[in-house]
Amino acid sequence: MKVTIVGSGYVGLVTGACLAEIGNDVFCLDLDPKKIAILNAGGVPIFEPGLKEVIERNRVAGRLQFSTDVAASVAHGEIQFIAVGTPPDEDGSADLQYVVAAAQNIGRHMTSPKVIVNKSTVPVGTADRVTAAIAAELKQRNLSLDLCSVVSNPEFLKEGAAVEDFMRPDRIVIGTSTDAAGLRAREQMRKLYAPFNRHHERTYYMDVKSAELTKYAANAMLATRISFMNELANLADSVGADIEAVRHGIGSDSRIGYGFLYAGTGYGGSCFPKDVSALNQTALEHGRDLKILQAVEAVNEAQKTILIRKIIKRFGNDLSALKFALWGLAFKPNTDDMREAPSRVIIQELVCRGASVVAYDPVSMKEAQHCLELDFKDNAAGLSKVSMADGPMAALDACDALVIATEWKAFRSPDFEQLKQKLKQPIIFDGRNLYEPLTMQELGIEYFGIGRHS
Repeated sequence: MKVTIVGSGYVGLVTGACLAEIGNDVFCLDLDPKKIAILNAGGVPIFEPGLKEVIERNRVAGRLQFSTDVAASVAHGEIQFIAVGTPPDEDGSADLQYVVAAAQNIGRHMTSPKVIVNKSTVPVGTADRVTAAIAAELKQRNLSLDLCSVVSNPEFLKEGAAVEDFMRPDRIVIGTSTDAAGLRAREQMRKLYAPFNRHHERTYYMDVKSAELTKYAANAMLATRISFMNELANLADSVGADIEAVRHGIGSDSRIGYGFLYAGTGYGGSCFPKDVSALNQTALEHGRDLKILQAVEAVNEAQKTILIRKIIKRFGNDLSALKFALWGLAFKPNTDDMREAPSRVIIQELVCRGASVVAYDPVSMKEAQHCLELDFKDNAAGLSKVSMADGPMAALDACDALVIATEWKAFRSPDFEQLKQKLKQPIIFDGRNLYEPLTMQELGIEYFGIGRHS
C-alpha cells in the first residue's frame, strides 16, 4: 500500500520505517529541510535502538523516501498519517496547531479519496477538528468531503523499544465512524495492519472519540502507578520498610502485576507529563475535576527533588564546597530524550546550593548540554559549575558522592573498589535502586536508595 507520514519526528519515523519494513511504499514528509537532509544522507536525527538500520535498509530498497514536498506527499499516499508534535500549551492542553496545519495541507492538495489517520497524541474531539479543517479546504475547491474519512490510530511506543513495540504490538487501536466512509476506512486500516495480525488478532475497533481517549487513559494509568509507588517508597523510608520487598509482594498479585511499579525520581520524557496534563485540561474543559491525576502530577514534581532532600539531610543545605558525580542524564535508558528529565532538576538544585556537578550519560551528552544551556540561560555562572565526563569512572574523580538518575545497564555492575578509590567519600545516592543496600554496606559504601531499608 502507498502510505504518507506527515511529520518525521519520533513517532513518524518509527511508523514510516516499520510500515516500509513490511513492504509498503512509504513517503515521509517534514517541513524541516535540515532533518530531511540528514535522513536522505543516511543519518537519523534521534536515537532509538534498531531504527537507523530499519530506515537505511528500506531507504536503499526504495520503499522509504523523505521529502519536504507537501503536494507530492499528499499525492503519494492513499493513507495519510498525521504524526506531528502536540506540545503542551500554556494551560497544559495539547497544542494542535501542527495537526490542524497538516490537515489543511492535505485538504488543499488532495484530488483522490484519502484515509487520514491521526497518529499524533491528541485530545478527544481532534478528529472533528481535522475533519473540519479538511472540509474547509475542499469546499474552497468545490470538492466533497466524501473523498476522505478521519481515523484515530494512537501509538503505544516505548522510547528505547519503539521498533520492537511497533513490529510486535500488544494492541492496535483503530477508531472510525460508522458511516459508509468510516467503514471503508476501517477496511483500509485492516489491510494495512493485516501482517501484524497473522497469528492472533491484535486490533481493537471502536469509535473515534473512544480511541482518542484510550491513548491518554493508558499513559495516565501508567503515570499513576509510578507516582503511587513513589509515595509508598517515601513512606517506606519513614517507617523502615523496603519498597523492593513491597513491590514483589504486591506485583505477584495477578490483578496488579509488576509493570511500572519501580520507585525512583519520577517520570519524565515527552509522553507522561504532557499527556497527564492534557487529560486534566480536557476534563476541566468538560466540567470535570480529575483529582487523582492532579495528585499524580503533584507527586511526580515533588519526587524529582527526592535525591536533593536526601543529599541535604546528609551534607546540609550549603553544598558550596562539594562536587557530585551524576550518572545518567536522559529521562530513561536507551534514549537521548532529555524532556522533563529528573536529572535536569537535580543538577539545577545542586548548583543552586553551590555544588558543582560532573555528569555522564552513554547517549544523551550532546542533547543534555543543549538542554542545560537553556536551563541556565540566565545563569552563566551556574552553567560553569556543570561539566561532562568521558566515562562513568572519569566522572567520579575527586567527587564527594555519586548520584544516579538513570538506570542504564552500564551502571548496574560497576567496579565498586575503583569507585571507592575515586570518590572522596564512598557515598551513593541511587535514584533508581540499582544496588542492594546490604551489599553496599558490606562493601563499605554509604548508600541512599529510594524506599530501601537494609
